[in-house]
Parts: sequence; C-alpha cells; structure tokens
Amino acid sequence: MDDSKVIGGKVKKPGKRGRKPAKIDLKAKLERSRQSARECRARKKLRYQYLEELVSSRERAICALREELEMYKQWCMAMDQGKIPSEIKALLTGEEQNKSQQNSSRHLKVGKTEANTNSW
Repeated sequence: MDDSKVIGGKVKKPGKRGRKPAKIDLKAKLERSRQSARECRARKKLRYQYLEELVSSRERAICALREELEMYKQWCMAMDQGKIPSEIKALLTGEEQNKSQQNSSRHLKVGKTEANTNSW
C-alpha cells in the first residue's frame, strides 16, 4: 500500500520535510556557541558602559541647569524687591557696548566699500 498523497497536483510522500541535517562536529558547534556567547557578553558590557556614561553626562547637565535656574530665580526675587543684580547690569552694559562696537564697525565697513567703489 502506497502512503503518498496527491495535494495540488503534486505527489507528497510522508516523512521528514526540509533539509537533512548534516553531520556537524558537536565539539565545533559547542565552541562556536561559546564564542558567540563571549562576544554577546562583550557587546553587552560595552553597551552598558556607554549607557552609564550617557546617564552620567546627562546628570551633570541636569545639575548645571538646576544651578542656572536657581540663579535666575534669585535674580527675579531681587528685581521684585526693586534691586537690579550686578550680573544683569553687566549683561546689559556688555550688550550696549557690543551694539555700539557693531555699529561703529558697520560704519567703517560701509566707508571702506564706498571707498573701494569710488576707486574704479
């Protein structure tokens, strides 16, 4: 008696399907597995080191931002009391000096470009 079946016009025989497993040396397979595990652990260790460094740098940034926020809070409290903190005065006078320097350098540049265009 034949156990083969006809499915979709093709004759199928019972038994194992797919490739037949090749005779793989068991010791070589185990060694490859161990090597793969070592590499996986090394990658995991590097990933954790990278993440720890990232967390550390972000924590430092958070601390710096908290200090800056506290400074701004103190400036606001001082201004609410009618006092202008010296740091803000320095910032304002520095901006005014920068603006005046920029304006004077613009005038010099305009003068130079006009002199260059008139020389032709």
